[in-house]
Amino acid sequence: MPKPIYLFSISAHPHAISVNSLDIQFLKPAINFAYYDYLIITSKQASEALKQYDKKEYIHMPSLCVSKQSALAYEELGGRVLDIGGGYGDNLAGKIKEFPKETKWLYLRAKIVASDFVSTCQEEGYQIDEIIVYESGCSKDLWHVEVEEDAVLIFTSPSSVECFLKNHTITPSNKVIVIGKTTALSLPKDINYIISDDTTIQSCIDIASKL
Repeated sequence: MPKPIYLFSISAHPHAISVNSLDIQFLKPAINFAYYDYLIITSKQASEALKQYDKKEYIHMPSLCVSKQSALAYEELGGRVLDIGGGYGDNLAGKIKEFPKETKWLYLRAKIVASDFVSTCQEEGYQIDEIIVYESGCSKDLWHVEVEEDAVLIFTSPSSVECFLKNHTITPSNKVIVIGKTTALSLPKDINYIISDDTTIQSCIDIASKL
């Protein structure tokens, strides 16, 4: 009998019990888009936040995106993707360093982020400004969910792990799948896990369906 699959994410999937793990609050700080050459986008929420602004102000700016999903979200707005970081924030540093240090980057970010690629680049003289366009908190949906003991648990971000662990524990009978290395680092050290082949929810579901 197939194991039940729980997906802890702000996105849903038809082949999983989808549990919203985060509540998102969008912010609208003043931004002078004309000052910058390129955007940096590391989540779909950053593109959602852009919808609050006049598209004419930013849509001409190519974006360096962390993953296929964040790239697709910007393309759906009508924007052009400069490059994709392979799913990890730390990979973006190498992409940024392919450009002259005079290039002006604008990183549209969450209040709390997992990667320090910006400070790494800034220390070497690259010009990156950070503006917080959204913040997240643990969703109340997590409080009441009852997870079956032999379930497969899919986590798609460090925050989804941290919020889950505030009200639940991961048992030895659970199978754990994470969407990437950064998310894996948020798990307790004694937890065994599988990292998805690709940094997509579908890749996680494909693995879960075979367990």
